[in-house]
Amino acid sequence: MPLFAVTYRYTGDTATRDALRAEHRHYLRELADEGSLLVSGPYADDEAAGALLLFRGEEKTHTEDLVARDPFTISGVISSVSIREWDPVIGPLLSTLSPD
Repeated sequence: MPLFAVTYRYTGDTATRDALRAEHRHYLRELADEGSLLVSGPYADDEAAGALLLFRGEEKTHTEDLVARDPFTISGVISSVSIREWDPVIGPLLSTLSPD
């Protein structure tokens, strides 16, 4: 099943982001529990506030729909989203990422 790398870039509205963080993480945990979201987390540097998420899904449109329902997206604290199909070929995580 295809993998999709999603990059969030956040707006400067940290107050709204902080207020919605629990709801946002609850939503992502539900996606992880159902197997759509493999891993997620914010970037650790201060270069640009954002996050990286890795999804598994049949089509890009499915990932777009999941991102659209994220409380962060709905509230407008994400300034841009990039969704790209990703094809990992080397590394110890391959067996974890590929259900085959």
